Amino acid sequence: MLVCFNGNFIAHENASISINDGAFLYGDTLFETFKARQQKILLSWQHLDRLEQSAKLLNLPCDRIKIESAMHHLSRAIKHPSSRIRLTLSRGNFTGLDWPANNKGNFLLTAVEYNEPTDAERQAGVACIIAPNQRINPLSHLQQMKRGNYADCLYAANYAHQAGAREALFMDQQNNIQEGATSNIFALIEDRLITPPIDNLILAGVMRQQIIDTAAELGVLVVEQKLSLDELIAADEIFLTNSLIDILPVASINNQTINRGDCWKSILKTLKLRIET
Repeated sequence: MLVCFNGNFIAHENASISINDGAFLYGDTLFETFKARQQKILLSWQHLDRLEQSAKLLNLPCDRIKIESAMHHLSRAIKHPSSRIRLTLSRGNFTGLDWPANNKGNFLLTAVEYNEPTDAERQAGVACIIAPNQRINPLSHLQQMKRGNYADCLYAANYAHQAGAREALFMDQQNNIQEGATSNIFALIEDRLITPPIDNLILAGVMRQQIIDTAAELGVLVVEQKLSLDELIAADEIFLTNSLIDILPVASINNQTINRGDCWKSILKTLKLRIET
């Protein structure tokens, strides 16, 4: 594992934060997850733009120049064919409930080897299950963000894994699908690629936008609209997206077999060209 704390590279066993850091006390963090192929960090600008925008909304320190410099040095040290990189921001030490006065904050970068989905895994598709809990947003007056207060997603993801499924899907009280615990979702229905619209419960995924742009480039009509569970199960094909998996087709939901199509293949092929060149 590679570890960089506030721009300084350290051994992972020496990495630690104060027990007074807001990250530990309150989960008061922002984070981004990147994928690197060889020494190239993919879609870094898009991730950092989202992080910087969220940090401004939350008044959370974000020294983008220093972070970019650290990421550059981190990328040069990567040895694996594919790596997962996580960037976490915190405000630093609290003495009460008020935000720290120094307004400096901390950032942590880690990089570990990542095994991407294989062609066989994509062909087979993955199982999904409806999450037993609701998607929440403690800052409901603001857009959904990649915040460290991740309990709803963590619970749903582990519920899915314990049931032998790859992903848990959040559903609202009207039986509309929102997103996965760690992914956005797309469904092909009558030649339209449908994905739930962004709101304060659905994250504006970096890969989600790449899929929308790639599909448009291929002449596939993309529609952002509510998607009921019944519509999803009857779709011509379904796939999940995030910056690590790119595209991962869905084979079943709650043990119900889903139609399998090939639209994802052409999108994935073009997508890789877009993000790697």
